[in-house]
Amino acid sequence: MFTGIIEATGEVTDITAEGTNLTFHLKSRIAPELKVDQSLSHNGVCLTVTSVSGETYTVTAVEETLKKTNLGQVKTGDRVNLERCMPANGRFDGHIVQGHVDQTGIVTGIADQNGSWLFDFQYRLASDDPRENNITVEKGSICINGVSLTVFNSEPDSFRVAIIPYTYEHTTFRDLRVGDVVNLEFDVVGKYIKKMLGLYQ
Repeated sequence: MFTGIIEATGEVTDITAEGTNLTFHLKSRIAPELKVDQSLSHNGVCLTVTSVSGETYTVTAVEETLKKTNLGQVKTGDRVNLERCMPANGRFDGHIVQGHVDQTGIVTGIADQNGSWLFDFQYRLASDDPRENNITVEKGSICINGVSLTVFNSEPDSFRVAIIPYTYEHTTFRDLRVGDVVNLEFDVVGKYIKKMLGLYQ
């Protein structure tokens, strides 16, 4: 389990294809603190550390993960947001993030507000039936590339978030451009409520 509070970024130094899987080699300042078998969020995707050597480590993404997230589009030299799993003895910042990406979205707008940035996102609706689609709510939580954020301008297939300077500088939000694909994990509480309402309607 994660909180969506990014610890560091990692730079992809190599990508190796192994059948339908991709193994990512990354360099990060937190690599020396990692352990094999540890869960680590990469752009909001929970992956298992398979090796560590100095400031580099490896993780593998299976075909299903590559299909449902933006990791299949990551290239050597790209940066990703990193967060280790939540300790049980600390404060719970952010919101409950499982590291299980629901779908991807697209950056549709970026506005510099002279001290903060507004980012607009759109995502594909799976069905004409609203009960089948992922949802956001005004002032609710969303996880974008592993970053816990608050939604506003919530629409059936789009929303906006505000990014403060600290988040902009310490995550990959400063790398995003209009048209880029991002990973979205919708609020788990909202998903359960939506499922329960759907079962009894």
